[in-house]
Amino acid sequence: DVARPDRIVFTPELPKTRSGKIMRRLLEDIARGEEFGDVSALRNPEVVGEIESTVRRGDD
Repeated sequence: DVARPDRIVFTPELPKTRSGKIMRRLLEDIARGEEFGDVSALRNPEVVGEIESTVRRGDD
């Protein structure tokens, strides 16, 4: 068997720290439907809500 994702979600931007690192843990939390912490320290905190709503709607 080959490992493959269950779903792919396209987003215009990924959540990044101020130093430019992608917040993979945050993306995993959103995908699992889990609560995530404070995102105000991100470079682009507004994208988190956009990604979360896209995942909830089921848009791919």
